[in-house]
Amino acid sequence: MSFRITGLPAEDFAALFALSDEELARRGAVRQIADGRVPSYPCRVSLTDARAGDELLLVNYEHHPVSSPYRMRFAVYVRKGEETYDKVDEVPEQLRIRTLAVRAFNAEAMMVGWELVDGHQLEAAIERPVCRSSGGLSARPLRRTRVLRRPCQPGLKARSRRRFRPV
Repeated sequence: MSFRITGLPAEDFAALFALSDEELARRGAVRQIADGRVPSYPCRVSLTDARAGDELLLVNYEHHPVSSPYRMRFAVYVRKGEETYDKVDEVPEQLRIRTLAVRAFNAEAMMVGWELVDGHQLEAAIERPVCRSSGGLSARPLRRTRVLRRPCQPGLKARSRRRFRPV
């Protein structure tokens, strides 16, 4: 079974880095410089962690713009000059090292299942039967971080697993 993971669109954030701190504040955003913490600040564009000294913006982003009660927005970190992560059948290290909240949505953007997953087990979660009938998945790290979207491909073949919970 194939899957695709994408980061947020780099073009949505590029112009923000040219703004002053005051202009960013008016938009509800904050400029920060990454310290040396591990794991570090997760860039939601490149799906890599920041290195000490990297310039970051913390912005509010609508990552699930749907017409349902599950419309979502949250604070995300983005790093200056990054390209959007877009790979098939590859899980970035940023997701591997974190616990993820994985949610499945149907075509009407209603949640049909959820699961807490160790990042090393993300492929197994993607293969669960609920994914086969879903309109897409969202995986969100649980610590100070947010969102990537992965559209579910129609016609996925999946093995039966136990941990996805129907809503």
